Amino acid sequence: MAGEHSNIISPTGFAALRAEYDALLGGERPKLVEVISWAAGNGDRSENGDYIYGRKRLREIDRRLSFLARRMKAARVVDPTEQPDKSRIWFGATAELADDDDTRLTVTLVGDDEAEAGEGRIGWNSPLARALRGAAIGDLRTVQLPAGPKEWEVVAVRYPS
Repeated sequence: MAGEHSNIISPTGFAALRAEYDALLGGERPKLVEVISWAAGNGDRSENGDYIYGRKRLREIDRRLSFLARRMKAARVVDPTEQPDKSRIWFGATAELADDDDTRLTVTLVGDDEAEAGEGRIGWNSPLARALRGAAIGDLRTVQLPAGPKEWEVVAVRYPS
């Protein structure tokens, strides 16, 4: 499967990165350049809020564009529907877990750029995802948390169809 530090991502996640990149490059950035050049034409730039804010925002956009470009270049798109072994937890799997108190947790292993813990999407390189890789139903996996080790049992494994 994917290496420890590769930027693996689902087709949906890659499309989201591309959409953000295109929106910044083709939408927000050109409008901002226009505002900055308009503000620059208004004389004293040292007290020109539009100019100062515009330049600051332009630097933020350029940094984000650079970050997104690097992430897309390093990305390895993996389609979860094409996983060869769907009985085990690999990239794209949704796993239902239970702890000692039968508290349930459902997580989906996604690319680090797609992770949203509040929605149950955990990054491929997160401690829980690393512990779950290759696990099958009935397997026990221990995760090192800041509060100490926690053991989870794999109750179910699903993949998108």
